[in-house]
Amino acid sequence: MELKIENTKAQMRKGVLELCVLSIIAQEEAYPTDIINKLKASKLIVVEGTLYPLLNRLKDSSLLDYTWRESKSGPPRKYYQITQQGDEFLVGLKDTWTELTHAVNQSQNNIKPNKK
Repeated sequence: MELKIENTKAQMRKGVLELCVLSIIAQEEAYPTDIINKLKASKLIVVEGTLYPLLNRLKDSSLLDYTWRESKSGPPRKYYQITQQGDEFLVGLKDTWTELTHAVNQSQNNIKPNKK
């Protein structure tokens, strides 16, 4: 049973990752390590191997853009910022999330306890 629950949790986290990443970047431009740290702080554990393909996909979809910045401790770094199209997409994702959480909460309220 434990394995199934952990797998389901992981799948649910993946499902909301795009929303969370766009929300973080919408607040302020961000370096990938900063994004990972914020996600980890929210218990949405993500590794670079998950984040970078997502950032590239969002960039290729014109939802994000990036600028290069010099670093004091190494090579230049990519800082991501949300585009106007990304802002509009994020509004739609947030609306969808609100509808989904409302539907899930409603379904939970309608569950009757098992009678044994």
